[in-house]
Amino acid sequence: MNKSLRKAVIAGNWKMNKTRAGAAGLIEELKPLVAGAGCEVVACVPYTSLETALKAAQASNIKIGAQNCHWAASGAFTGEISGEMLAEMGVGYVIVGHSERRQYFGETDKTVNQRVRAALDAGLTVILCVGELLEQREQDITGEVCAMQTKIALSGVVRQELSRIIIAYEPVWAIGTGKTATAEQAGQACGFIREVVAKLYDKAAADGLTIQYGGSMNAANAAELLSQPDVDGGLIGGASLKAADFAAIVKAASV
Repeated sequence: MNKSLRKAVIAGNWKMNKTRAGAAGLIEELKPLVAGAGCEVVACVPYTSLETALKAAQASNIKIGAQNCHWAASGAFTGEISGEMLAEMGVGYVIVGHSERRQYFGETDKTVNQRVRAALDAGLTVILCVGELLEQREQDITGEVCAMQTKIALSGVVRQELSRIIIAYEPVWAIGTGKTATAEQAGQACGFIREVVAKLYDKAAADGLTIQYGGSMNAANAAELLSQPDVDGGLIGGASLKAADFAAIVKAASV
C-alpha cells in the first residue's frame, strides 16, 4: 500500500450468500470491529439484501455495494438491475466484470465496458475486475491479458472519472480455490496494471488509482499481500462472510 498517494479499500464480495436476516446480523457484527478503520470498508451484498444492508450500515463507516449492474438504464432485460436503480437506493459501489460473471453468465470485455460506463453514468463507484486464467499464467501472458481487459473496460472513461474506478486484480485460478498468488506475484500484476493506466492517462492518474488484490486474501495472508506497494486493498470472497476474519483483513489494511 502507498496511502500517501491513494486510498486503501477492503471490499467484501458476499456472492450468493446471506438472507436479509443473515445480512443484517453480519453487518451488525462487523460495525464495532471495523469502526475507525484506517481504510475504506465496503460490503457488496446480494440484490435482495441491499436495502437491509443499507439500513444496518447507517451511522457506520461501512459502505454498501452491489455485485453487478446492467448497461441499460431500463428496458426489456428480465432479471437485470440498472445502475440508476442501485443509486436511487443509496448504493455507492458496484462490482463489474467479476470472473464468475464472465465464466457463468457470458460477460465479455465489451459488455464489461458497457456496464462500467452505465455505472459511472449513474454516479456509482466501480470495482472493476481483471485477471488471467491458470493456463494464461502458465503461458506467461498474464500481462497481456490484464492489459487487454483493462484497456477495453476503460474505453470511453475520461481521466476525471478514474476517481470512481477501483481495479481489482483477481487471478481466476486463485478465486475460491484456496490458492493465492504470492505477494510478489500479486504486487507485480498490480504494478503492471498501474503501468497500463499510466499509458492510457498519465502517471499521476495511475499513482492515484486504488488497485486491489482479489484472489483468496484472508486473515492469515493479508498483511503480506498488503505490504506490496502496488496492492491497495482486497476484494474479499469467503473471508468476508466471517466478521472476525474480515475485520482482521481490515486491520491489516489500517496500518
